[in-house]
Amino acid sequence: MQDFELIIGDKNWSTWSLRPWILMKVAGIPFREAHIRLRQETTKAQALEHSPSGLVPVLKWDGNIVSDSLAICETLHDLFPEKRLWPEAVPTRAQARSAACEMHSGFMDLRRDMPMDIINRYPGEGHSEGARGHARRIVEIWRTLRSRYGLNAAQDEGFLFGHFTIADAMYMPVATRFRTYGVDLAKLGDDGNAKSYMDALLALPAFHEWEEGAKREMAARG
Repeated sequence: MQDFELIIGDKNWSTWSLRPWILMKVAGIPFREAHIRLRQETTKAQALEHSPSGLVPVLKWDGNIVSDSLAICETLHDLFPEKRLWPEAVPTRAQARSAACEMHSGFMDLRRDMPMDIINRYPGEGHSEGARGHARRIVEIWRTLRSRYGLNAAQDEGFLFGHFTIADAMYMPVATRFRTYGVDLAKLGDDGNAKSYMDALLALPAFHEWEEGAKREMAARG
């Protein structure tokens, strides 16, 4: 059994930390977590103690260091093929990777105008034209993948491809953003599939654990 340590930022704000954290929790991969407080003068220096990139998250095990959320998730897929962190069929896995990578590299207006804030609610704020356009595209992705793959999966647990995969981990922070800023998915073309998917993400016990951690951390900041 590998001894994994995942270094993450503040749970209220760190979208990139949430992704591998929740993947490991849902998949049942044990790990220790270490925290770096973000938005501090010492944040960069602390992160550099763990990774040359100076960024979080970072996964450490057996002398290995992997940074970047997607790289960490891909590494976990290689280490635990039995966990089915990607869909098994190659064409389906290609669609899952495509969706994950679109999230990983895009939607900059949404990220800027609706930053993740787990514990607060700002309905109506951040609804810029760019952010709404990105939200509309995300709704399209969720609706399409749920309709084509999730609903037809042998093991449909409410996620994009039925069971929880890396693609779902990549979109987890978006679900929290839509909740925080009161995004009405129906007005963005949802037929109900995107909303039910978002509800499934937010209902995960692992997410509730993360959310409680965010509340504790923010309370400690004072």
